[in-house]
Amino acid sequence: MIKKTTFKLFLLLILLIVFGKKSFSQKIIEHYQPIKKDSLQIGIGENDFLPYIQSGYMLMLPEDKVIEGVIIFLEDSGYDKKNKNGKQMYNLANKNGFAVLSVSTEIPFDFYFSKTSIHSTHKLIQEAFAKHNLPNKNVFFLGSSLVGHRAMRFIKCLKEDEYIFQPEIKGVIICNFTLDWTRKWYQHKRDIKINKINLWEPRFINYMLETNLNGTPKTSPESYHDFSPYSYFDDKNRNIKVYKNYAIRAYIEPAIKYRLTKYYRTLYENNATDIVGFLSELELAGNKNTELIVLQSEDNPSQKRNAQTTWNTLNKDELMDWILKQAEK
Repeated sequence: MIKKTTFKLFLLLILLIVFGKKSFSQKIIEHYQPIKKDSLQIGIGENDFLPYIQSGYMLMLPEDKVIEGVIIFLEDSGYDKKNKNGKQMYNLANKNGFAVLSVSTEIPFDFYFSKTSIHSTHKLIQEAFAKHNLPNKNVFFLGSSLVGHRAMRFIKCLKEDEYIFQPEIKGVIICNFTLDWTRKWYQHKRDIKINKINLWEPRFINYMLETNLNGTPKTSPESYHDFSPYSYFDDKNRNIKVYKNYAIRAYIEPAIKYRLTKYYRTLYENNATDIVGFLSELELAGNKNTELIVLQSEDNPSQKRNAQTTWNTLNKDELMDWILKQAEK
């Protein structure tokens, strides 16, 4: 008798789990191409090459709900945990009727220097919208680090190249990443000069910038201004107009003491500098729908302080509420 009762309780528990999952169900679709058997040069050393990654997308669709909008992340497919930023939003998006689309080109750590990357990304987004009947409304781009930079670069090229398919972008969420690549180049130049930290990233990024932007900020300043969504050094502020009609929410985590003691960096060598300057110029250009969220060190339980830990720490429920409010406007 005891065994039968235990079995019935166990069966009931399984049924509750199954039906509980069904009531909060979502559909995950992966569409990636085979990896190209080749590599990309990222430096001057004989081992400075990275293998290509998978081009394609991962899409989360809420089931049994009308899709109210689409959240897009331009993430790498081949490093760390695939689409890790987008996955943090799956349950919240599902609950509120939003699809989440993560898109990757084949280039590892893609800065979107090449229009080929932009074209590839646009093609994948257009394909996902058409194939899965995504509504072209309430589109939001999110991201930290290169994920965020790609979003800004992609949006700029969308307008410049006049693609037929234009996602109806409602807002952009930027999280602790570089906007001013002139400043970033000088930051890494200083890192290399004082030689107090691991120099892989400074050398890698400056090599990529100098190779793809035809020199340094000293020899090719216009290329750096054009590539930067915002630059303190650009007297024309040429790219501000691209973003002035979008809702913009920005997250920064200055972590000044951490960066001073760990990296010997000044106030100038901080992504927060770019983002505050960017918001200031947006407001001067007439954008009244900007918001700055400053995360303090006590808000972040991680021992590290970088763009990814800032993204991991921020309040996703509150962010989703902000997205919903923008969607209603």
